[in-house]
Amino acid sequence: MITSSSVRIKKEWDIVGARQMGRKLAKDLGFGTIDQARIATAISELARNIYLYAEEGKVEYEIIEEMNKKGLRIVASDKGPGIEDLSKVMEDGYSTSGGLGAGLPGVKRLMDFFDIISDPGKGTTISTIKWVR
Repeated sequence: MITSSSVRIKKEWDIVGARQMGRKLAKDLGFGTIDQARIATAISELARNIYLYAEEGKVEYEIIEEMNKKGLRIVASDKGPGIEDLSKVMEDGYSTSGGLGAGLPGVKRLMDFFDIISDPGKGTTISTIKWVR
């Protein structure tokens, strides 16, 4: 089994590839179908943000083990414009792309761990983890 891998996000089609890889890893790790869907949805949102706002970046996957539990760490990173106001993008309903605004708050709800670091002018890195139940 792959312990770490990544998908480069440059074209819109790469979002699909990132989502498919995440779902396959989740299935191989033993996640149920609902958690597989949650993970795939979170990856779609993270990859779409890279595509829309940064033009290029990557989604990395790592199978992790901590204190007798397994999980999937997903890190989305780019060297785009960064996020000026992190608190604003973490508000439910906030959208700059005309979407539904589920965005990053939605990703945070879907995953067990969520961390965002953004440096305006240098890029954004979002780390998430989902644990197998």
